[in-house]
Amino acid sequence: MNEMVYVSERRLVGEVISLKGDAAVVEVFEDVSMLRAGDPVFPSGRPLSCRLGPGIIGGVFDGIQRPLTAIESAYGPFIPVGARAASLDEGRKWAFEPLAKPGDILTQGQFVGQVPETPALTHKIMLPIGVNGVLQSVAKPGEYSILDTIAVIRDDEGGVHNITMAQDFPTRRPRPVKRLRSADRPLVTGQRVIDTLFPIAKGGMAALPGGFGTGKTMTQHQIAKWSDADVIVYVGCGERGNEMTQVLEEFGGLTDPRTGSRLLDRTVLIANTSNMPVAAREASIFTGLAISEYYRDMGLHVAVMADSTSRWAEALRENSGRLEEMPAEEGFPAYLASRLASFYERAGYVDTLSGLEGSVTIIGAVSPQGADFSEPVTQNTKRFTRCFLALDRALAYSRHYPAIHWMKSYSEYSDTLDGWYIEHLGKRFPELRAAMMRTLNEESRLMDIVKLVGADVLPDGQKLTLEIARVIRLGFAQQNAYHAYDSYVPMEKQFRMMEVIFHLYDVCKPLLERVPLDKLVESGIFERVIGMKYEVGNGQSEKFDGYIEEIDTFAKKVYNGKL
Repeated sequence: MNEMVYVSERRLVGEVISLKGDAAVVEVFEDVSMLRAGDPVFPSGRPLSCRLGPGIIGGVFDGIQRPLTAIESAYGPFIPVGARAASLDEGRKWAFEPLAKPGDILTQGQFVGQVPETPALTHKIMLPIGVNGVLQSVAKPGEYSILDTIAVIRDDEGGVHNITMAQDFPTRRPRPVKRLRSADRPLVTGQRVIDTLFPIAKGGMAALPGGFGTGKTMTQHQIAKWSDADVIVYVGCGERGNEMTQVLEEFGGLTDPRTGSRLLDRTVLIANTSNMPVAAREASIFTGLAISEYYRDMGLHVAVMADSTSRWAEALRENSGRLEEMPAEEGFPAYLASRLASFYERAGYVDTLSGLEGSVTIIGAVSPQGADFSEPVTQNTKRFTRCFLALDRALAYSRHYPAIHWMKSYSEYSDTLDGWYIEHLGKRFPELRAAMMRTLNEESRLMDIVKLVGADVLPDGQKLTLEIARVIRLGFAQQNAYHAYDSYVPMEKQFRMMEVIFHLYDVCKPLLERVPLDKLVESGIFERVIGMKYEVGNGQSEKFDGYIEEIDTFAKKVYNGKL
């Protein structure tokens, strides 16, 4: 089971997915229209694997790690049947620097040396999994290819292992770790509605469901660009070709705000579009995970963007139908839940085999048909993820981005991350976040009353709640990806914005005894607070003190009857 095989003289890549007596069912990852009965099948003797080593970062691969850029250079813009190219450039030389010396006792996953893979990332050369022993020799600093021997290990049984910079590892098997840690620090994305209201933990799992046009891909782009992950692995699984083209073009032109170099210098792109073979679509997710865990083991924090897991589930359904398996709900296989679990459970914050901390955070987009969150993929995804960022079509069509609806979304990481927030931002942060959610929930309840009898029947205190909720929605939850100050917002700025909003609320509440709310609204103070996101740049937190002073001055005018 799961052995990689080569089918026909064209040597099409396949995988054994079922055994029935002396017959094997092979899933072929390429176009099979030219196969004939009697074509030979060649075993490889190993499972479907990824080639891991320097040169992955910045690469564009298909679902079985064929390099699309190299294939285009060799064959043109269309991939012919049986197209072959080495996953990593075997002729390129890398500047190797040893990190261990002869006589050192090394175990699997420990570092032998390092090479500068990109201006943003240093690639650690690790012992392959299963290799342990004494370092007999190590290459001197210099230029080497990924196939050159850079170290020799002698194990306890006298066996000799020649270590190169490249190693193969099965895509469906999780890489071992020393210890799984608690996910107690956030993946800071710079998106206020995520970081403050529905945070994602490093090493956590998040679902991003939404119908067509609600901004799933755009939200993932923002997270990929601005999050504090060291490496981004973007898996385009079954998406439209024009959408993947847009992703490739945009990522190629983006500047990394952390380093000033290209964002591709810490990004891996896996493109398996909807017109590619459905079998490779199913494999692409695990290819992305194998690459992510490899970089995690270097002590890096990796964020995986899977777009979308619904297309991956459709590939499972199609393969299941071809195997004549009994279908479950909506035709999906009965093992849909277990396959989703095997995907999301490979996330985690860990102590690596080398003794460093690393993490894999998985953010999976879900594309339910008709935006129906009760369908099987969304419901089963909710079983395994602790953060649910529900995108709403009405918000998207009203140009409210990110279109994450605060009444349909949740994050179970909030309480876990409170310790980090208190340590870095103070005790008030969890309190203000809770007050913000209470205000939005109260607005939802009051709007049900307004729809029945109108807003005029509400007392001014409840009208003030609606007005503050509007400030939260427009001034905090809504974010402009194209504005220099608003595209990315650090946690300190998010905290100060909450302080200003609730200072306005605390000041206006007693003012209602002197003037009606309409007078307060006409003064423009609420619009001033909404607009602060465009006026205060990152690193200018002291300007929020000016807003607080402005609100206090406004209150004095009201008390003095000068409004």
